[in-house]
Parts: sequence; structure tokens; C-alpha cells
Amino acid sequence: MKRHLNTLYVTLEGAYLRKDGAAVEIRHEGETKLRVPLHNLDGIACFGWDTSASASLMAACAESNTSLSFHTPHGKFLAAANGFTSGNILLRREQYRRADHEPAALSIAANMVAAKIANSRNILMRAVRDHGERDSEVATRLHEAADFLKLRIQLATLATSLDSLRGIEGDAAANYFAAFPCLITRGDEDFTLKGRSRRPPLDPLNALLSYLYSLLMHDCRSALESCGLDAQCGFLHRDRPGRPSLALDLMEEFRAFLADRTALSLINRRQLGPKDFDFKENGAVFLKDDSRKTVLTAWQERKQAEIRHPFLDETTTIGLLPHLQARLLARHLRGDHDSYPAFLIK
Repeated sequence: MKRHLNTLYVTLEGAYLRKDGAAVEIRHEGETKLRVPLHNLDGIACFGWDTSASASLMAACAESNTSLSFHTPHGKFLAAANGFTSGNILLRREQYRRADHEPAALSIAANMVAAKIANSRNILMRAVRDHGERDSEVATRLHEAADFLKLRIQLATLATSLDSLRGIEGDAAANYFAAFPCLITRGDEDFTLKGRSRRPPLDPLNALLSYLYSLLMHDCRSALESCGLDAQCGFLHRDRPGRPSLALDLMEEFRAFLADRTALSLINRRQLGPKDFDFKENGAVFLKDDSRKTVLTAWQERKQAEIRHPFLDETTTIGLLPHLQARLLARHLRGDHDSYPAFLIK
């Protein structure tokens, strides 16, 4: 159990939450594990298949405008307890207003894109430090790509329209993935990348990245739903029926740090090989069912690692980062922060 941004995160499987006077009490196997005054909390997020809460606590949370949400152990949003409160609709109306006002949307989207590019550049420079200097050609290619991304970070912060920002993001992504093969150290041709292919993925590396991005998108969508934001109304990605545009916005900050690094670890450690993929007659490539379990295990292990949040200066697990960033975005929309502090790797 952790507290960040006045939100209580309950990760203890089998925990039972109840109202105890003016406090929320967390019990497990008949023992009280924690008591927190309800007025100190903006939200409670529960992770687990067997985590439950009393009706009296749900009512108290609704009355005090404290969000109470339930998620699977892997972070997928299940449900939220809501009463006759106005907090979420006021937050969403502000979200819609910002999304419809390009300068306001651009202010948020530019921070997200600049953070995405900076985090991608961090991955390239990390590779130079770890193994790139052993091969001068690889090191040169990585430095060139890093310099290109550095300039795009500056351009993203100076973008004057969402369309120009999308162009900057696209140029940065193309350059980053052009250098991505330099990050693979296993020394064979099993995993190559000739650019991103999505629907369908056309090689094992694209298939792995697409699967990890799907997992990341679901985590970001769950985080947004748990704090009352509309996951379909984004600032960078255009509205489209059924498209979780804001979740796609939020996940940009975590693609390199969470998904790409997990993919590289699985490949470079030879935890995945060609036998783990199905190659279809139409050229599509997909992970086999058993191989998905290997990826999911690595994904969960990655999410359980701890990190110091660069803005909050608090220790948290990587898996909670989308939830913390969603809360920070909500705080910005409410006026608690002058700008949205996107996630940056240190």
C-alpha cells in the first residue's frame, strides 16, 4: 500500500476496505493494516481480484468526492464506485474545453511529445554508455540519432499548432526507429526492424512492440478512468469513435521507458526467439499464446521495479507511473498546476 498525490493505492490481494468513523480502514486476514483519514484522500485505487469495500465506505467516498476504483492486479480498470457527485463532470467539462481550444490543448500535448522524444533519446544514450562505444559505427549512428532527437525536443516546445507538433513527433519517431536496430545486441538476424508496421505487424520485433504498446495503452486507459478523465478525449490524438485518444496521448511518455526497454530486454537476453512467433501467409507476424505469457511475466516484473518520480520526488513502482501522471493531468486541468508535468527519465 502506497500514498501518492493524496491517493491511496491498495495492492494487497484479499484486502477489505471499510469505513471506520471518519477514516478508511484496510483489513487483511482479520488484521488492520492501515487507517487513513478519509478527508486526507482524493482517491483510492485498489488492485487485485479479491479486493473489496463496504457499502458504507463507497457511500462516504461518493459524498466526499473521493474516487474509489477497482483494477486487476495487472492494472486493467474494472469498475469505480460513484455517487451523486459533481467532481468528475466538472473535471471532464474542463477537459473538453481544453481539447476544443487549440492553444490549451497544444500546451499539454507539447509537454507530452517533448517528454516522449526526450525519453526515446535517453534510451539511445543509455545504449551508447552500455555497449555502443565498443562499435564505433554503432556509436556514431546512435549519437547522430540522439542529436536529431535533441533538436526535435526544442522544436516540440516551440510548436505553434497541433499539426506542426504531430509532424515533429512523426519525424522524431521515424528517426528513433531507424536507429532502433543498433539497440539489439544478440548478434543475429532473427530480429530486424525496417520501420514500424502495425496493422498487421510484419516482423517479430514489430509484433512484440505492438503487443507491449497494447498492454501500455490499457494501463493508461485504466489510470485515466480511475481519476475521472474521459479516455476518449485527447489533446494530441484526434477524436475518433471508439478510440481512446487521451490514453494514446498519455502512453507517449512511457513508450520508450516501459515498453521499448522491456522488448529490448526480452530480445537481448534471448528470452524470445523466432519460434515464439506465428508467421502468416499474408506476411503478418504475431506472438504465440505461450510466448505472450513470457512477455506478460517480464511486463509485470518491470512494473514492480521501483523508481524515484522526477516531479514528485517520491519512490514508487513503475506500474503506478501512468496513474500518477493521470492524477497530475487532472490536477493541471483543475488549476492546481500551471502546466502539465510530463514524465521524464532521469
